[in-house]
Amino acid sequence: MTISTSDTSIALAIVAYPGVQMSAVLGLADLLSIASDYSVKNGGRGFSVDEITKADMTPPSQQYSAVILPPNLTGAKGKEETDIHKWLCDQHTAGSIMCSVCGGAFWLGYSGLLNRRPVTTHWLLDDEFQTTFPETQMHAEHLLIDDNDIVTTGGLMAWLDLGLFIINRFLGPEVMTQTARHLLIDTGGREQRNYRSFRPPLTHGDPDILNLQHWLEKNSANEITIKVMAEQTNFSERTFLRRFKAATGFTPNTYVQNLRIEKARGLLERTRIAITDIGWKVGYQDASAFSRVFKSTTGIGAGEYRKRFKVERI
Repeated sequence: MTISTSDTSIALAIVAYPGVQMSAVLGLADLLSIASDYSVKNGGRGFSVDEITKADMTPPSQQYSAVILPPNLTGAKGKEETDIHKWLCDQHTAGSIMCSVCGGAFWLGYSGLLNRRPVTTHWLLDDEFQTTFPETQMHAEHLLIDDNDIVTTGGLMAWLDLGLFIINRFLGPEVMTQTARHLLIDTGGREQRNYRSFRPPLTHGDPDILNLQHWLEKNSANEITIKVMAEQTNFSERTFLRRFKAATGFTPNTYVQNLRIEKARGLLERTRIAITDIGWKVGYQDASAFSRVFKSTTGIGAGEYRKRFKVERI
């Protein structure tokens, strides 16, 4: 599949690797085609978009201004696809901007292009990605990270955000805005932490810490200190701190804060309880402190969160 609007088009490649999410491939192609038409009508350059499969990567290969690794629904990671890794590295060496969406970041990771780079992917893949590629700098709270020649995005539908980013970068903000209006896409800034849920690890194998976690689920609204938590486990404070971090990956205070904010999210989504009362219900006696912690954790204020994510009309 090739979409071209002129001989001076900006060449882009969408990699249709084994297991790729074809709806993202086709959606990106449509998005970029619409933007290209607007740009040409405005007297600017357009895009030439190629859908590239493994078979298309044999030399000599066209050089692309940007290469896009879409997401997938199959769990494909591309570890054994060394031919694709080499092609990606060759394109990057020749000047291509490398872009990924969600799990597509694994393909860039296995190519070695993400070492010592800031990167994002779907927040559910955060731990696996960091374990697989410890040399990368994971920031899964962000929806899009622009590191000049490497652009990564998180979430299955983040191909929309990446597409708009590419349009803005190559064709300019006016064409990007025209395209977004045409497709009714919100161009407002989003972050993954707006959507990310706290899912504490429960399969670590430490029964004493697990019992405490279950206790915290029921008592997180109470005043909770390191001393209180250590007493629940019958450990000394020093032993408790070591065991808790080893089991959960969090310090106790960070864990409790995340747990409280997660419970606040649920109350904002499902109830009509006043925001100040929600702060009290999850363990914050100071309304301003609750507001500050909620925004720093989720990226948006509690009122805006309720507006976006409420399950029922309030």
